[in-house]
Amino acid sequence: MTLWGIGNLILIIVIVPVLVALLNRLLGALERIRGASKDALDGGVALIGELNTTPALLDKTDDVIKEVANGSVRYAGPVSKLLG
Repeated sequence: MTLWGIGNLILIIVIVPVLVALLNRLLGALERIRGASKDALDGGVALIGELNTTPALLDKTDDVIKEVANGSVRYAGPVSKLLG
């Protein structure tokens, strides 16, 4: 058997199975990443449905802020007179 024949046997018996195993691990990791990205996309799409009420909630928040500001101004006036 020649040196080339021994090299080919080593290539077929040792290196090819190692490369196949490494490729298999890589493909498994890619499938897990694909699954995780699909879950993230599905969650983002579901979240978009919850954002439809945002303008109404912001209007309500603005109203509450105005009420709190008016109340604090009414409270601060008498307190400043008491503290003199």
